[in-house]
Amino acid sequence: MKGVEDFLWRKPYSVVVSDVKSFSYGYNVIVWLSGGIGIHTRLKISRPIGLTGSSPVSATNKKRILYMFSKALAFDDVLLRPQYSKIISRADIDLSVNIGTRMPMRIPVFASPMDSVMSSPMAMRIYECGGRGILHRYCSLDDQVDALRSCENVEVFAAIGVTGDWQDRALALVDNGASGLCVDVAHGHHKTVERVVSKLRSMFPYGVHLMAGNVATLEGFNALAEAGADSVRVGVGGGSICSTRVQTGHGIPTFQSVLECAGSEYDCLLIADGGIKNSGDIVKALAAGADAVMLGSMLAGTTEAPGEIIHNHGANPVKVYRGMASPEAQVAWRGRCSSNEGVSRTVPLKGSVTGVLYEIDRGVRSGLSYSGAKNISQLQAKSMFITQTSAGAKESSTHIDG
Repeated sequence: MKGVEDFLWRKPYSVVVSDVKSFSYGYNVIVWLSGGIGIHTRLKISRPIGLTGSSPVSATNKKRILYMFSKALAFDDVLLRPQYSKIISRADIDLSVNIGTRMPMRIPVFASPMDSVMSSPMAMRIYECGGRGILHRYCSLDDQVDALRSCENVEVFAAIGVTGDWQDRALALVDNGASGLCVDVAHGHHKTVERVVSKLRSMFPYGVHLMAGNVATLEGFNALAEAGADSVRVGVGGGSICSTRVQTGHGIPTFQSVLECAGSEYDCLLIADGGIKNSGDIVKALAAGADAVMLGSMLAGTTEAPGEIIHNHGANPVKVYRGMASPEAQVAWRGRCSSNEGVSRTVPLKGSVTGVLYEIDRGVRSGLSYSGAKNISQLQAKSMFITQTSAGAKESSTHIDG
């Protein structure tokens, strides 16, 4: 924190401190500099640098930029410290998650409700492997119900929005066997999302899992949990085909959001969603407090993912993978483009999702064994993170090619 204190005392700033809140080893403060610029920080000192009282800065000025002097960590910024292990076999590790439906998940993986990831075959295959699929909402109600009926009685979730036919869609999907509903909105910390979740909870007081999102902050997580969500998707702007942070300037690295939201006192599952590239990132997300993860790019390009296989002469076959806020996706499902917060790309054909999930399962089990954890709860209790430099991140990946 020395850098923060040095900055505060740098002249010619005039400094006052407001909103002083004590905590166990110091103070949470907002420090107002000349010009109405605010710095919200936590100082590990016995008193807030000798300044107390209310800020004379006007309410208008308080709405100016609030600088946050804390680092937001991404998955590649951290590693888990290896620990003593008594685990003899990866088969001894339990990755199951109780989501309140008939059957617990055997692997903590949801397939993202995207039109280039989710299909009825994907839902069935993922269920066979122990995860869950979420049928996307980017189609007519009749088409979504048909897709649900095609899932042959496996547990499957279905996504809905918060405008238009959301209520009719929710009723029809539950009537046709959906075990859960996912309120699927890019910015889930919103009054409309809260209202819809609350209404759904009153419509389905039990027996239907309610998932909602996405959020990036503890405040957003708590708001949806309080509204009645059983699980909340955590992560804004971190997906590989998402450009929200570039277009809007808003977002938090998903790993940091998981760390923050894991501090919630609500009994609500945390689903890490976005920025997850490999099984190591899944282990980090679980250790940071996630109960499960949601995957898009890692499952795209599989045989079960929707879309035609594209054969280019002299090149490996590919499939399209696109963000649902990309112009291509928006035009396809609603005939117009109202925003541009995603891209469309092609990804290599990967074969069946069964093989992909097998590798994920094997990698995550290995990850728990390195921390000496037999299940996700033990991993969260025992895990110790370190941060790494850019040189450390380079060393962490295969680097024989330079």
